[in-house]
Amino acid sequence: MNPEIGHYALVLALAVAILQTVLPIWGARANDAALMRVGPSLALAFCGFVALSFAVLVSAYVRSDFSVLNVVENSHSLKPLLYRITGTWGNHEGSMLLWALVLAIFGATVALFGGNLPARLKANVLGVQGSIGVAFIAFLLLTSNPFARVIPAPAEGNDLNPVLQDIGLAIHPPLLYLGYVGFSVTFAFAVAALIDGRIDAAWARWVRPWALGAWAFLTLGIAMGSYWAYYELGWGGWWFWDPVENASLMPWLAGTALIHSAVVMEKRDALKVWTVLLAILAFSLSLLGTFLVRSGVLTSVHAFATDPTRGVFILAILVIFIGGSLTLFAARASSLRQGGIFAPISREGALVLNNLLLTAAAAAVFVGTLYPLALEATTGAKITVGPPYFNLTIGALMLPVVFAMPFGPLLAWKRGDLAGAAQRLMLAFLLGLVAAGVAAYAQGGGPALAPIGIGLAAFVFLGAVVDIAERSGIGRLPAATAFARFKGLPRAAMGAALAHAGVGVCLFGIVAETSWNHETILGAKVGDSFPVGRYELTLARVEPRTGPNYRELVGVFDIRQGGASVGSVESSKRLFTARNMPTTEAGIRTFGFSQLYVSLGDELPGGGLAIRAYWKPLVTLIWIGALIMALGGTLSLSDRRLRVGAPKPARKVAPVPKPVAAE
Repeated sequence: MNPEIGHYALVLALAVAILQTVLPIWGARANDAALMRVGPSLALAFCGFVALSFAVLVSAYVRSDFSVLNVVENSHSLKPLLYRITGTWGNHEGSMLLWALVLAIFGATVALFGGNLPARLKANVLGVQGSIGVAFIAFLLLTSNPFARVIPAPAEGNDLNPVLQDIGLAIHPPLLYLGYVGFSVTFAFAVAALIDGRIDAAWARWVRPWALGAWAFLTLGIAMGSYWAYYELGWGGWWFWDPVENASLMPWLAGTALIHSAVVMEKRDALKVWTVLLAILAFSLSLLGTFLVRSGVLTSVHAFATDPTRGVFILAILVIFIGGSLTLFAARASSLRQGGIFAPISREGALVLNNLLLTAAAAAVFVGTLYPLALEATTGAKITVGPPYFNLTIGALMLPVVFAMPFGPLLAWKRGDLAGAAQRLMLAFLLGLVAAGVAAYAQGGGPALAPIGIGLAAFVFLGAVVDIAERSGIGRLPAATAFARFKGLPRAAMGAALAHAGVGVCLFGIVAETSWNHETILGAKVGDSFPVGRYELTLARVEPRTGPNYRELVGVFDIRQGGASVGSVESSKRLFTARNMPTTEAGIRTFGFSQLYVSLGDELPGGGLAIRAYWKPLVTLIWIGALIMALGGTLSLSDRRLRVGAPKPARKVAPVPKPVAAE
């Protein structure tokens, strides 16, 4: 397809987005049903034009159309087809077009599946979504045109950044954007409700599915990004507190708080102000992440190096949407009735505690990420806020959240019985103590806090099991009755328990990997052996290989345990010829939930190769736990009560007059 088609489609998308912004909101203000009904059609048209533009850019990459500057700078004819396709969003312009496409898809989804929404609310939501579309399509057209031409067209491209030529790039950015942009819908619901001045329990029921979907996608996106950095960068770590990683963590924390706050609002018609504020903050933090990645203020493997004009444009978008929404919130907040009252010891109280600690954690990440940037901008001084700050502050805030997690579902609404909940959790607590004792005995004098962390992880996981058992009556009712109750449990309840169990599984992996990993750094020649954890590795051979657009030197290691061979693992150093850029391809061999990790270094002056090898116990539980959390969110989302939304009130039927007896 001709690249100009993609550019014209963006121009038409901008025009449609402007109409989508103006007409539905105007119709809602004027109570004009015809104008309000235009919103869904415009949202679908906007989605169609953006999808056409994105398809044109994908086509240019697949065909290696080097008359398009974006393709020249980020592709190569020898690159495998998969990476030609994923290269579409492996750059600033293409990734922003993907961002706009995801936004358009969410808007179209609201238009198609929002039939149960009140007409005024739906019109305002689509209008706010349209305004976001206007901002980002204008950003693309004015500063980041993905269809800019280069004349004359070169014969070959510059290739994609080698660290991005990986299957992880095909998965990580789309999932992350589905999370980031998904919160635009909750943001639109919040602003729309503030515009209309009506926020109630039904509003929370409509918002919760969108928050759950965005949270599940963002969870998967963060987990995929973590695993990609773990195996692709060769550092052997799964989280580095990189500012761009933090940019994804902040909306995740705010989104987690939003989901729990929406539950309180839906069930008890309480926390209205707080829920609306969280809906605004979750998307605001997503926008902040967009600014950090694309403004040029960060130097990171995750960040796109861009010119200051783009940073100023995105900063203007932040000011308009964040500043405008918070101003509207400040104007309307005093008129919002708070709703139901509850005791501190109650399910509502537990969810409020969860909210406060999660929000404090997001604030701590925010300060640690932006303070060095603000200090450098104002004084020129450069400081680094590293893992010691984040580990201490986030750990101190999240540990109470994790410990309180099993108690919340067992407390009653409005007024709960903490002693009763503790009694029901006694078995889980005792088994957690057993797990801590076993860990302390097995580690034989290792880190003192590690067994406590293992015990806490077991307590959280078993607490989720206790929650389902209590709801089903397992152990209290006949087996057939308990099984019938188990099958009849709401999917939302099952999903919440599954997500909480995922937190326990993830915590198992974090504690085990950080406390008991074993690192070996040395130089080795062919035939040399060295221990790594419980295994012995031998550098069996080193051989050169050639890929489609790279050359590599591969080291093959034999793995032995107790003198018996248990397999082999390969690690390599690659040189991508087009960019003359080397990468490290880590070798990973999984044993149960643990992994051997081998990273090949440079050739040493005296012969041999630099080797960095790790034994990482239970490390895969980190990502398995994240998958379980996302699965829990998805299961909750499949609950028909959330998919259908708030029930419409039944019509009042006039009473039939009683017949009067004749005298």
